[in-house]
Parts: sequence; structure tokens; C-alpha cells
Amino acid sequence: MPESSTKQSEWQRPQDRGARGPRSSARARGRTRFLVDAMLGSLARKLRAFGFDAAYYRTGEDAGLLRLALREGRVILTADRSLAASAEARGIRTIFLIGDSDGERLGFLARGATAAGVRLVRGDPLCSLCGGELRAVRRNEVSGEVPRSVSSRHRLFFRCDSCGQVYWRGSHWKRLMSLARRLDQKEHGTVPGRRKSRGKAR
Repeated sequence: MPESSTKQSEWQRPQDRGARGPRSSARARGRTRFLVDAMLGSLARKLRAFGFDAAYYRTGEDAGLLRLALREGRVILTADRSLAASAEARGIRTIFLIGDSDGERLGFLARGATAAGVRLVRGDPLCSLCGGELRAVRRNEVSGEVPRSVSSRHRLFFRCDSCGQVYWRGSHWKRLMSLARRLDQKEHGTVPGRRKSRGKAR
């Protein structure tokens, strides 16, 4: 569903609203903190929806990204080999991601996190646009902000405390949560219904 002036979304493909620096929830402590480079915007939005503190460095020089990662203690996620090398040379934890799709990149993220000693800790879903906390609201509180076809099918909605974006648990949300569970399983070396001992990243 495309963005509209009424700020509606089904946890779906929201577009970034203009160039801006990284932003994250003030209450997202305890989660793994990522700094995602400009090449991986859609991955950053997914990671926020999964419940990670994922700042998206959309504009700026690599030097600024490196300073920010050091200052805020963030793990850099990048598909830029040169940036990864520069970060590692400065002792900044970095996970270099390979893949043509976010699904493939998430697989490399799980393996790279294990190799780098990064524990993947996520909390409740965050706003995929800005990383703000989501607050549950009832249908009558979003009247006029979502299509009638959506309000007739859902009773519970979620509003971002920071930017006001409205979400609901539609089919895209279910697909995102399925991806999040797969990421958990890859990190812990398990598959549904069966446990495996954790091994080294391959």
C-alpha cells in the first residue's frame, strides 16, 4: 500500500520521507543497535519492524557514518566492501552483507553476527519509518486515517509515538514476522520443531 497524506500503512513498504540522518527510539535500549548504510534502506525498515534499533544512514560521507557508529556503539551493516574494510580497520564491529534480496542478506546477517560475536536481541516492533515506539490504539482512534475496508477488518491498530504513522497487522506484517522468526532460527541454528546445537558460522 503506498503512503498517503493520512499516514496509513499495513506495516508495508513505507517510503522514507526525504533525506535525513539516522534516527532511533529513545526507549530502544537493550536491543541490538545497528547502523545501516545507504545501500540497504529496505533492510533497515525490516529490521525496525522486527524490533531492532536500526538507524539508517541515508546521506553523508563514510567518515561521518564511522564516527556515528563509534559514538553510539552501533554495529555497521553494509554491502560496501570498502566501507566494511575501513570500519574493521578502526575496530568497529561490522557485518558485510551479500545478496540480491533482503531475505538473502538476513541469512548473511545471522551468520555474520555469530562470527563477529554480536548477539541479536530484538524487542517489540518499532516504526519502520523512524524507529519510534509503537502504541496500541483502537479503531475509533484512527477513524478517517485508514481505509474503511481496513477498519472494518481490524480492531487493533498501532501508532508511532514519534511520527504518527499508523500500522495494522495485515498480510505483509505476517510475512515480516515470519522473516524475523527465520532470522532467530538461523542465529540459534534451529529449524521449526527441532533443535540443533549452535555451531560455527559457515
